[in-house]
Amino acid sequence: MKILLANPRGFCAGVDRAIEIVERALSKHGKPVYVRNEVVHNKFVVNDLKSKGAIFVKEINEVPDNQVVIFSAHGVSQLVRKQSKDIDSTIYDATCPLVTKVHKEVVRKQKQNVQVILIGHKGHPEVEGTLGQSSESRQVTLVENTDDVEHLNFDLDSDISYTTQTTLSVDDTQYIVNKLKDKFPNIQSPKKDDICYATQNRQDAVKVLIQSSELLLVLGSSNSSNSNRLREIAEKMNIPAYLIDGADEINPDWLNNVKTVGVTAGASAPEILVQEVVNYLYDQGATEVEEINGAEENVHFSVPEELRQ
Repeated sequence: MKILLANPRGFCAGVDRAIEIVERALSKHGKPVYVRNEVVHNKFVVNDLKSKGAIFVKEINEVPDNQVVIFSAHGVSQLVRKQSKDIDSTIYDATCPLVTKVHKEVVRKQKQNVQVILIGHKGHPEVEGTLGQSSESRQVTLVENTDDVEHLNFDLDSDISYTTQTTLSVDDTQYIVNKLKDKFPNIQSPKKDDICYATQNRQDAVKVLIQSSELLLVLGSSNSSNSNRLREIAEKMNIPAYLIDGADEINPDWLNNVKTVGVTAGASAPEILVQEVVNYLYDQGATEVEEINGAEENVHFSVPEELRQ
């Protein structure tokens, strides 16, 4: 059995930055620090930070006054920002800069009295945060699929723009964008695609990987949007694919009569989990590992200045 490793895979710059912010805040302030939502969607990472003194909360009202509060990489609404200030907390913002870019675009368009349409998955923290940038007078409208586009009833002469969640399927999103442009010919596009470079690179890498794989294993947690999109790419090509948190979730039956196993990791899954899967597959009879060539990533996002000392 041969193991094929996708490139790029695993941590992106936004995830690296978010984890570093939590670790530096713990080093500077001591434990505990409070993180609003999972800082990134990965069980291994969250459990590791919990062991170091991070406490993850769903709502700001769970945080005592005068504590350290960190916003997750997925971003937060304007209401959450206000609530955090109201409890006199020390705030560190771990929102991915690419998500922040989307937030700023929404605010800018709304100031121009433009109706904003957001393409994304209802309930995802990033989507909740982006919807939460809207003004009281004009709400951002969420669409999840082409059917939702059909039900939009905005005036064709009104100013409309769209933006997207950063971790969507590039191909699926393009279908929705095409539908929006068909229905609203004058709709304004983002100056640059909102789907982040890391999401796109990992999807492109999987498309190459599955051309030579009989099975795909994706390291990533079930609530990780970008990891789920990697699994879906393989399934659409009729390649069996499984989303796993670690090697202990692999069913040996999946490997029956399989000669090539593709392995990748979502943008919030650490490389240590990939190596554990490789070791497991060696124990199951694998004899070779090949790294597939892909896009090189050299993006780095710095942490807030007050945490650099």
